[in-house]
Amino acid sequence: MKMNFKEKLTNRLKKQLKQDIVLNIPPSIEFGDYSLHCFNLNPEEIRKKIKSNLIEKIEIKGPYLNIFINKNKFIEETLKEIKKDYGNSNLGNNKKLLIEHTSINPNAAPHVGRARNAIIGDSLSRILRFNKYKIEVHYFVNDVGKQISMLVLAAGNKKPKFNELLKLYIKINKDLEKNPELENKVFDLLNKLEKGDKVIKKKFKEIVDICLKGQVKILSDLGIKYNFFDYESKYLWNNQANEILKKLEKTGKVFIDEHGRKILDLKEFNLNVMVLTRKDGTSLYQLRDLAYTIEKLSKTPKNIILLGEDHKLYFQQLKKALSLMNQKAPEVIHYSFILLKEGKMSTRQGNIVLLQDFMKESLEKASNELKKRKNYSEKLAKAIGYGALKFQILKVSSEKNIIFDWDQALSFEGETCPYVQYTNARINSILKKSKPSHKIDYNKFNQEEFTLIKKLSEFPEIVKESALKYKPNLICNYLIQLCQLFNNYYSRYEIKSSKERLFLASKLKQIITTGLFLLGMEAPESM
Repeated sequence: MKMNFKEKLTNRLKKQLKQDIVLNIPPSIEFGDYSLHCFNLNPEEIRKKIKSNLIEKIEIKGPYLNIFINKNKFIEETLKEIKKDYGNSNLGNNKKLLIEHTSINPNAAPHVGRARNAIIGDSLSRILRFNKYKIEVHYFVNDVGKQISMLVLAAGNKKPKFNELLKLYIKINKDLEKNPELENKVFDLLNKLEKGDKVIKKKFKEIVDICLKGQVKILSDLGIKYNFFDYESKYLWNNQANEILKKLEKTGKVFIDEHGRKILDLKEFNLNVMVLTRKDGTSLYQLRDLAYTIEKLSKTPKNIILLGEDHKLYFQQLKKALSLMNQKAPEVIHYSFILLKEGKMSTRQGNIVLLQDFMKESLEKASNELKKRKNYSEKLAKAIGYGALKFQILKVSSEKNIIFDWDQALSFEGETCPYVQYTNARINSILKKSKPSHKIDYNKFNQEEFTLIKKLSEFPEIVKESALKYKPNLICNYLIQLCQLFNNYYSRYEIKSSKERLFLASKLKQIITTGLFLLGMEAPESM
């Protein structure tokens, strides 16, 4: 891939100075376009060594060299570089990368909190694929757990519809609270399942298929796709879960506790204990997850998994259990909760906002807004409404909580996806009326346009950093800043009156479109 201006300048300075350097962007333009910290070296001696037609002048401020670049050269090289794949750093170099995300229990329609996993995972998959990783997206289906057993018990001989599962799940939880002995029937079903009872296996499969199909349909409407669905039951039927138990027993750290369960004692590592089996000997999710994780890592060492912050201890236990068997662990990305004003959402208690309801509300609000503008279509309403939903989640760094607020999430003003989409549509409207020419004078751009072009030049670095740090929010923040700069510029200048401005606008549109795609959002041509 071609290097952007900053990379070219950095490489030239590295060769001249014969050492690694890092060019930083100063907090104010008065300190130059880039700054170089000289550490214990003499700034004057370093300045004498630097010669480049990319640099206009260099000022010394304490231990810093403040570098002012050749604006015309910078503008020309940057604008010529912005093409369809601009921002791709070739970081992956066609290496295989496996990412597991979503993996919610197939027991009910997902709520907004659960959707954060899928939305972050989908955006990361796009960003990493754009950076030339060969991506496989996996979904681990918990099809043999206690929660499925509860639904099987609640459904009885009936075959429920997808939209009935949540009510069944809430009801069975309330029934268990009133009558704890009912739990024996739940475990009895699991025991029969593990022993291969064909009737019970069929009932479990029916419930899981209904739920998974419904969940995937909802997520698919948001543009979220998966390459593979991996079923937990596989590691039960092929005996790999039992093989993992045997390996852990050889470590000498597996004991039977006072409840008759087999546990992996990790107290010496300050990780408490990992429960491996129930008292009746049936295996738990942990054993099957260990088997699944080892299988994933055998496909490619570059593995990523998304887990809620409430799984931090569990992942540390999983990592330690893997190391006891001389196995590595995948990289983990933890994300925090989406909270209601009343607190954390819970499927069990029923105090949730369903993702499908939120999507419906987003669609209705977008539709009403478009009808006011007399520009309604269902496709456009979905692009705007679903984009608003996803942007609201992605713009917050994954380690921070999101306070769920309907008005803020669906606002068409401020730091939102509709604002970015509208900026793109505004540029497209201009370009439709006046086609940009490639025959322009790069010396004609003014200081405000130079500032805009500098912002465009940051895009490859933002995308690369998003890929390295697994942070889609960096792209969200960048797009907002870029659109704010353009809209301020637009309010002061008539774009169509200058072929240079039209050319600049076309490049800006290219970056907005790419940025929205990496976030899993559409860039409508009109709004």
